[in-house]
Amino acid sequence: MLMYKKAVIRFAGKFIVLLFLFALFFTAGSVAVEGHLPDAETEPGLVPPGAGILIISAISTLLIMAVITTSRYSGWRLMAVLAVSYYGVATFMTQIETWYFLAGVTVDEALLLPLFLMGLPVALFFIPLAVLILGKGRAAEPVSILPGQVLIKEWVWRLAAIALIYLVIYWLAGYFIAWQNPELRAFYGSPGEAVPFFAHTLATLRDDPGLFPFQILRGLLFSGFALPVIFGSKLEKWGTAVLTGLFLSLPISVVQIIENPLIPQAGVRFSHMIETLISTFIFGVIAALLLRGLLSIRKSTKSASVKTNR
Repeated sequence: MLMYKKAVIRFAGKFIVLLFLFALFFTAGSVAVEGHLPDAETEPGLVPPGAGILIISAISTLLIMAVITTSRYSGWRLMAVLAVSYYGVATFMTQIETWYFLAGVTVDEALLLPLFLMGLPVALFFIPLAVLILGKGRAAEPVSILPGQVLIKEWVWRLAAIALIYLVIYWLAGYFIAWQNPELRAFYGSPGEAVPFFAHTLATLRDDPGLFPFQILRGLLFSGFALPVIFGSKLEKWGTAVLTGLFLSLPISVVQIIENPLIPQAGVRFSHMIETLISTFIFGVIAALLLRGLLSIRKSTKSASVKTNR
């Protein structure tokens, strides 16, 4: 019991320190966009800004702590791959969609680069500090980032399936969750009643033919940024899948609880939050299960190789 209490106290102490550091670097990142944001009236978020930053910081800190403590990687390798992964998910994936949908609406050219710079303080400073504070800073025996001895065709069919699965989940969630909000449809230039699903799909293919290839690319990028979590996890299959789903969905969803001048309407932000939270979590679980299977193929290949050598 005493050891359990000490472990809880140590965890709580590290969490509080990391929570403060995340909030510090997260807030520092917002300096990049100061003076570039649109001067428009913005509806309040679900919570006040101060409470929102605390909630975002707490959720993000716990998520990053979970990834670090369950990872087979350590030292500079863990710092590097997790920094790239978290920046990719939390910032890059969000802002390329901001560029696609909001450029010329609430985002001008001067704002685009600062939006991509916002996430750098957390990636470059918080992630390495978190690895050190959680005791994973010392490099252990090197662990391969990607599974070896896997046939290219195994990668190809899995990545192709993942890209198509992402597109389907994205489109279904976008229509049946977000697009059902009249305020959201009006914000994106489609006021009035929602047209039926198949008519809406055909109209999008005709009027915006680049959207589906763009989302296929996003599906591949999401899975790429998730690889260090999927292949580095010491958890069993389903634990890794759930962790991957949370890693992909929470960073891009939880930020919608605070006001955002790029999407001034609170109802639009809320619809997007529910849409991305559900769809990206489901996608992350499926992607992890598909890609995690490559590890079992590698193990089978190694076993067969050992038997052959004997």
